[in-house]
Amino acid sequence: MIAHVINPGTSGVKLACATLRPSVNPALPGQLHLELTRAELPLAAPPSAAQVPELAQAILDLTAAWPAPDAVVGRGGFIGRVPTGTYRVTDELAACAVRGEGAFDPPNLGGPLALALAGHWGVPAFIVDPQSADELLPEARATGLRGVTRRGEFHALNARAVARRAAHEVGKRFHEARVVVAHLGATTSVTAFDQGRAVDTTGSGADGGPLGAMQSGPVPPRALVRLTQTHGDRTLTHLACEGGFLALTGSANLRDLEARAPGDPEVQAAAATFVHQVAKAIGEQTGALSGRPDALVLTGGIARWEDLADRIERRVAWMAPVFIIPGELELEALAEGAGRVLLGLEAARDWTPPAGPGEKPVVAGDSRGPA
Repeated sequence: MIAHVINPGTSGVKLACATLRPSVNPALPGQLHLELTRAELPLAAPPSAAQVPELAQAILDLTAAWPAPDAVVGRGGFIGRVPTGTYRVTDELAACAVRGEGAFDPPNLGGPLALALAGHWGVPAFIVDPQSADELLPEARATGLRGVTRRGEFHALNARAVARRAAHEVGKRFHEARVVVAHLGATTSVTAFDQGRAVDTTGSGADGGPLGAMQSGPVPPRALVRLTQTHGDRTLTHLACEGGFLALTGSANLRDLEARAPGDPEVQAAAATFVHQVAKAIGEQTGALSGRPDALVLTGGIARWEDLADRIERRVAWMAPVFIIPGELELEALAEGAGRVLLGLEAARDWTPPAGPGEKPVVAGDSRGPA
């Protein structure tokens, strides 16, 4: 099976031609064999919905030598609170992506671009694990204040991909395993997967998660009130984009920080805080599982910083085997999501418009399968 993969970003559109073959291990049918040919369409400015036809043609020109696909799959953006899975892209879904919440976020163009290219090829279009997917347990969403709830936003695409790989490494199907994933980068999130479902998460950005290269990490409520008085409407940006290593050391460049660490007390102190917060968050999310975890995963850009990854592993390895999968597997995750549908391992989901306040989203089809 061949899938063309589209992942729009602020400065470019990452592309891949994915060749997908069934697993060679009948006990782990979701462990697909995947080969990627990569390309990228650079952009001078963040893309907009009005540019979709132009971008689609540019992608077709750039990938003209690729074999014809069996499907086109794009990054999923904000399409309402929905379960995770692989969704068929329809005109209605594409319209929601460019008009609703997060309409100006480049990943929201993944579905419309996939639909445009799929129309050219005469094949189905999919998105996988959209950013607004939310499967938290009710008790994980609730707080101690009436009317105040938590949102389940985290690095869903990469976190689910590495959780699946870790489950396979310990000989289990994803929907049989319990895995905690710490995504560590400019922003962070730590998420508990229980039998394929993200039952709880620290959240990411201003909403939670350990400190990252630019994310502040947890802030005491009294200090948060003072920050609001000082920064006003910029408080959330301050917490999500101006904290962490950047605020504590003056740099968010991980190579620079790693080089400075041996002789720089500021970097050493920030690194110790980071290790402590990540280890603590992993323990917290382990408590959200229904049993002992089968695996823990460190992923994201900071997982390339070997000393910090080793220190975190030493702190948490008593809980479960630790797997370090640096960087992000977004293109792979998109390709594998389409591949599981094309190979009959999962059913594609049908999207309906977002449910009203207090209602559960209505979704036809079920992505859960033997993966």
